[in-house]
Amino acid sequence: MSLYAIADLHLPLGVDKPMNIFGRAWDRYVERLEENWRAVISPEDTVVLPGDFSWATYLDESERDFAFLSSLPGRKYLVKGNHDYWWTTLNKMNNFLTDKGFSDISFLHNCAVLYKDIALCGTRGWIHPEWEGFSQEDRRLYDREVLRLGASLEAAKKLSQRIFVFTHYPPLGPEGISNEFVEKMHEYGVERCIYGHLHGASSRRALVGERDGIRYDLVSGDHLQFMPMRLED
Repeated sequence: MSLYAIADLHLPLGVDKPMNIFGRAWDRYVERLEENWRAVISPEDTVVLPGDFSWATYLDESERDFAFLSSLPGRKYLVKGNHDYWWTTLNKMNNFLTDKGFSDISFLHNCAVLYKDIALCGTRGWIHPEWEGFSQEDRRLYDREVLRLGASLEAAKKLSQRIFVFTHYPPLGPEGISNEFVEKMHEYGVERCIYGHLHGASSRRALVGERDGIRYDLVSGDHLQFMPMRLED
């Protein structure tokens, strides 16, 4: 039984939006993802997907993407990404999973779950206030995401002293500048932060490794060549 992560699958099965327009790294990516997933992940494993799971705009459009994910082995947990336009209320999404029989998929949203002795929690995150053009609307979304991370961490600390945080956006800003997300993680003694969102040249400049006691890992699909990353046995 192992813990894995992979983000930014951008599945296009319900809509006509192939990703190979962004370069050869995305050629046959759905087929490659399935081949790699089945090669390493067993039904007893857990996989966290930190955002940008499906290109669907509406929840009903995402059904084929969820069916594909459900057909793969393992227990799956989804975190919201900036392109998950299908994401709606938790109640509607849980009813959707129940109605469609996708019992091996859950949402990691304002909550925490236990994997062995590790509490898993997460939130979408947002762009760093140091980014050029950071607006009042960005501040509103950013502050809300900080609150959501705090609620998730509160739930996590009730489950375990070991905490892994999954975010879609990178938690650190330009040049590795810290922010409230990182401060929250230090406050709760987070051991590891796993994130996505970055592609191409941006992913090559991403922080990977330990910084001030927290290990950071980038797990965007193209960065991993669509091979889920094992985080813990």
